[in-house]
Amino acid sequence: MQLNDAHISPSGTRYWRAGRGEPVVLIHGVGLDATMWQAQMTALAADYDVIAYDMLGHGESPLPAENATLDDYADQLATLLDELAVPAATVAGFSMGGLVARAFALRHPRHLRAMVVLSSVFDRNERQRSGVRQRLAQTLEQGPAANVDGALERWFSPAFRQAQPECIAAVRERVTSNHPDGYYRSYALFGTEDDFGADRLASIRVPVLVATGELDPGSTPDMAHKLARQLPDARVYILEGQRHMAPVEAADQVNDLLLDFLDTVHRPSLQKERLG
Repeated sequence: MQLNDAHISPSGTRYWRAGRGEPVVLIHGVGLDATMWQAQMTALAADYDVIAYDMLGHGESPLPAENATLDDYADQLATLLDELAVPAATVAGFSMGGLVARAFALRHPRHLRAMVVLSSVFDRNERQRSGVRQRLAQTLEQGPAANVDGALERWFSPAFRQAQPECIAAVRERVTSNHPDGYYRSYALFGTEDDFGADRLASIRVPVLVATGELDPGSTPDMAHKLARQLPDARVYILEGQRHMAPVEAADQVNDLLLDFLDTVHRPSLQKERLG
């Protein structure tokens, strides 16, 4: 499936939609857009109603306000679901999208069926915070291209970068072509709000999958385990040998993981058959 035919919602959000069944929403990471989910759209649309959209400040969606918070990003999703007449959905967020998913879960709990937090951040240590602050300062001064080379090294394995230069070039182009204001405002939230809602996480009562790559230096397995411990109904999965961009580099593995979780939530009878 190629994400070529986009839609624009009445409020201005660009989105793609495919498949039939229980609704599943995919939220991309900072600097990217909904097209990162092509492999997941293809795999999930056979059994689910899959919606992938551009966050505020990304792709062709509106810019966030200068003083935007994660709640504004959560409200964008709530508005989109209202516009699409979707009363509730499973929401899967990657990287910054995981923060938005958490904000959505806390702000719009009646619209949430289940949640996936993939390669996201929680409770950074001081070394990690310092590195993000440095990159944020570079972004303010130089724009989206400031630290893209370092990002690509963190996101993809050396073997993948060597084997898939066209993919790497496309990701580089996507990041560097972002609107400077939208990118900076989004990156600032990603860089500073890793503990967003930490004191309220116990109120998220839906099933949650928390997953990340074994070798992800920014969204570490330790973060995944710490986040899951704060959630009443969460399980953790660590993607062996993977870095940050597992939905792209290890698409089949991520697809299987998502389908297994979604079937557990939405199609338990089918899941029992698979388990034998």
